[in-house]
Amino acid sequence: MEKDFWLERWEKEEIGFHQDDYNPYLREYWQRLELGRGSQVFVPLCGKSRDMIWLEGRGHPVLGVELSAIAAKAFFDENGLTARHAAQGKFDSCESGGIRILCGDFFDLDRSLLENVGAVYDRASLIALPPAMRERYISHLAGILPSGTRILLITLDYVGEEMQGPPFAVSKREVAESYGKHAKVKLLAETDALDLERNARFKQRGLSRLQECVFLVELR
Repeated sequence: MEKDFWLERWEKEEIGFHQDDYNPYLREYWQRLELGRGSQVFVPLCGKSRDMIWLEGRGHPVLGVELSAIAAKAFFDENGLTARHAAQGKFDSCESGGIRILCGDFFDLDRSLLENVGAVYDRASLIALPPAMRERYISHLAGILPSGTRILLITLDYVGEEMQGPPFAVSKREVAESYGKHAKVKLLAETDALDLERNARFKQRGLSRLQECVFLVELR
């Protein structure tokens, strides 16, 4: 999927993937990562997710990466924050309080930028990528994170022929096989979620089933 696709989505405000409230699985399962206060959390493809506010409120410095400068600006503006800007390699760093967003390409990240990361929160990045890019995404992420980093991963699964992503369907088997090359993978929860109010848009698009899965992934 080309960069221009996502930049255009933000320019046109076609952001149905954005959640205004904190993610319920984040609130329910975050403690399973056993992450101490002060440990930095990385949020890939973060958009303007308010989940970053929730994480900071639990004592975690937050590092996000986001391709769209529009999304990063919207995050700080909508939360009443004034961001400081600075160049950081290939990225524009936008920071306020304990939250920093690197504006640029995820695949330009290197180990030096993530050396202090203790955990990853992935609600919207893996499912945002088509199959051809997901293997590359996982390999790159595993290659730049410190050993032992824990990931709270949330995915969706549905009959692929019923809807054109994003978000894309990612099966439990794919998570186990793709991440299994780099990490231990544990399924924490699986929910039949088509009839939940927050997923009404998926039902309207013709899905006959929708599973939401939560995984704990620990990199070797």
